[in-house]
Amino acid sequence: MKIFIDGKYYSRADAKVSVFDHGLLYGDGVFEGLRIYNGKVFKLKEHIERLYFSAKAILLDIPMEEEDLENAVIDTVKANKKINGYIRLVITRGEGLLGLDPAQCKKASVIIIVDDLQLYPEEYYKKGIQIVTAPTRRIRPDSLDPRIKSLNYLNNIMAKIEAKQAGCLEAVMLNSEGFVSECTADNIFIVKDNEILTPAPYHGALDGITMRTVMEIAQSLGIKTSESAITRYDLYNADECFLTGTGAEIMPVIKIDSRLIGDGTPGSVTDYLIKHFRNVVMA
Repeated sequence: MKIFIDGKYYSRADAKVSVFDHGLLYGDGVFEGLRIYNGKVFKLKEHIERLYFSAKAILLDIPMEEEDLENAVIDTVKANKKINGYIRLVITRGEGLLGLDPAQCKKASVIIIVDDLQLYPEEYYKKGIQIVTAPTRRIRPDSLDPRIKSLNYLNNIMAKIEAKQAGCLEAVMLNSEGFVSECTADNIFIVKDNEILTPAPYHGALDGITMRTVMEIAQSLGIKTSESAITRYDLYNADECFLTGTGAEIMPVIKIDSRLIGDGTPGSVTDYLIKHFRNVVMA
């Protein structure tokens, strides 16, 4: 494995950052997760654009031009000879002092990791998964905009722990008003009366690249989509439910908080989207 750190490649054993890096000390930084299909990075420009938007929102200067960073990602994939895999692109505030002031960090660090990834066994895509509602609420959008993909994921990690404690792989997170925002690492969708609905970013949902791709696919197939206010009642009474994310792709959900969704099997719309999504990414 060759890991890119600030313009140089390191082995996994030698890839290190300073203990004074603000990404480590305070979760001060941003990141993107990307997929490699057939040797190509899927939606690279969109991910890079979102990374720079996140960095701008937290006043973090990425020490590379967008085109140069795109090329660095592509070169790191080639250096690792990956045909299919996962990329973690991380920008930390950089090395500083033991204090919050980011001005003490002279230069941000750029890290690119290319590796394998399989979040769920293949059988789950055929049978679906069960999820629960997490007691931990999503951070309010007026405190931290959910469109910022920051290194501080403690809010999501706590909800993930609660999911695991309930014997599930994922959990639904509600916002402070009780509306559905997202899952711990994925966007969530429901299908009701042949319409696809997903929470809007202002309800605490990440503006997901895979989420947008799925909505574009659905619209091209003539399926109505919308970003809406969704409650647990809506989840329980949905005809279908599925999750989307870079790692998960499209994952059917068949039970939420012990309530069967539809007939308890992945729905036809979900199956249809999975097939079309895989055609798109492998094209």
